[in-house]
Amino acid sequence: MSGLTILASPRPAAPAVVMVSGLGGAGSYWQPQLAALRARYQVLLWDQPGTGNNPAVLSDNYSMAEMARELHAALVEAGFSRVAVVGHALGALIGVQMALDFPRAVSGLALVNGWLRLSPHTRRCFTVRERLLESGGAAAWVEAQPLFLYPADWMAEQQPRLEAEEAQALAHFQGAHNLRCRLRALKAADFTSRARDVACPVLVIAARDDLLVPSGCASELHHALPHSTLLLLERGAHACNITEPGAFNALLLDGLGALAQHSVH
Repeated sequence: MSGLTILASPRPAAPAVVMVSGLGGAGSYWQPQLAALRARYQVLLWDQPGTGNNPAVLSDNYSMAEMARELHAALVEAGFSRVAVVGHALGALIGVQMALDFPRAVSGLALVNGWLRLSPHTRRCFTVRERLLESGGAAAWVEAQPLFLYPADWMAEQQPRLEAEEAQALAHFQGAHNLRCRLRALKAADFTSRARDVACPVLVIAARDDLLVPSGCASELHHALPHSTLLLLERGAHACNITEPGAFNALLLDGLGALAQHSVH
């Protein structure tokens, strides 16, 4: 199973955009963006192997290069030779890797709260989360997750929603083994020496109040990528596409036009 869900656009021959989420791995993460995007694009949602509706047991030496190969293979199998990639956190890293390894397949990148290399602060956050996983299992991981994703005031107003999200996350938990394999690959990723080789246009989006990934990481990523534009949201935290969908969707749609139409010469 490829894990790819294709949402057709009412526009004939609309450009294709593939949405790649972070550690959660499921394409359903992008629900707040679907209505806005489908009016202009073919939207492809990818459940990464071992998550969502794409069951798999990951190898112990799972890598970012393998993630990019899996996405590329799913796109080719579905008949898409060239797409824009919208990636969040880990999904942003997969997008960069794919642009490096399969440059003709990527028309552009939109990287949301991503990074060039893992910052000490983000590494500390993941270490704490892994200890929670070890001591408290899936329930502890899921219960702590909103603290790293959302602003405190937003969470205080969204208790019923958070409870429903936690129940859903527990019911569809990817398993500790798969999660650890993906975490190891994420922590090992470092594009410092190769970022200059990304040839497509890139939109870098970040939230200044992101607790998990400092917004300075987006600035570092922007300066390393030769054809990038940096856009910062004042608020929204790590999951800014969920907490501030209006502002986020406006930025994304404004930038996607150039990304989806870019062609190789």
